Amino acid sequence: MKRLMLLPVLFLAACGTPQEQCISANTRDLQVVDRLIREIEGNLARGYGFETVTVYEPRWVNCTPRPTDAVPEPELEMCFEQMPVTVRKEVALDLGAEAAKLNSLEAKRKGLAKAAESVIAQCKTKYPE
Repeated sequence: MKRLMLLPVLFLAACGTPQEQCISANTRDLQVVDRLIREIEGNLARGYGFETVTVYEPRWVNCTPRPTDAVPEPELEMCFEQMPVTVRKEVALDLGAEAAKLNSLEAKRKGLAKAAESVIAQCKTKYPE
């Protein structure tokens, strides 16, 4: 529940005032842990996870040679070139290990949130709005 109360502060931290920048810079670990918790909760709800992989696909590209003194206006040439494409691929997960990871991250989050309270108060004192 406390996590939900701190989320608006974290969203505001992405803005540009000095106070918000201070809060954002000093709660980065908390933001990362929150993102990881959301990701794991989604994995557990779905029953599988995602992996980002890069595959290479052939694409038509313009491979016309550069103009030279001998050939000032070369003819248009098209050729295939392997281009990287990033895709999300479904992967099987050990749901027990994911649940254990979630419990561990939630425990870590409690400590980070407690530490963030004093940092946020310091930022508010240092940069009143």
